[in-house]
Amino acid sequence: MNTPLWVFGYGSLIWNPEFPVAEQQIARLDGWHRSFCMRSIHHRGTETDPGLVLALDAAGQGHCNGVAFRVAPGAEAQTMADLRERELVSSAYLEITSELTLHDGRAVRAVTYVVDRDHVQYCGDLALEEQARIIARAVGGRGPNTEYLWNTEAHLREIGLHDPDLAWLAERVRELTDPV
Repeated sequence: MNTPLWVFGYGSLIWNPEFPVAEQQIARLDGWHRSFCMRSIHHRGTETDPGLVLALDAAGQGHCNGVAFRVAPGAEAQTMADLRERELVSSAYLEITSELTLHDGRAVRAVTYVVDRDHVQYCGDLALEEQARIIARAVGGRGPNTEYLWNTEAHLREIGLHDPDLAWLAERVRELTDPV
């Protein structure tokens, strides 16, 4: 019997997994937190005008609530190839396997993408206001940085997960981009 492949989503994977899902559940990952700590030079910005994307940054006693996706049986190899092409485009993420606690109490091991703090794209020290200003203007190969923020924040809210930093950023970026 093959072990199921689980993937942890904490950002755009929540609203755009791009792989066949057999099951999904709210999940908790201990020791990490979600933050806009990675400059995006492909998907939500460019090399000359980087945007920001979410990454999991080490958080000691912290945790991140997100979504665990069980990949549809038979789609595991293609899913891993697609995820690696999407997530490892600039090597700023590290692919790890982590233990998640699912909402129903089960523990599963899941493929998880975390930031490489030694990578040039790491920017874990940006103030929220600076993050908002970058997100308000950046555009990359997958579209505006604003879309990434607003979709992620809205989908987290829809599934009952509140992220105070993302909520503040979503509101602030709306203020910055709304032509009054």
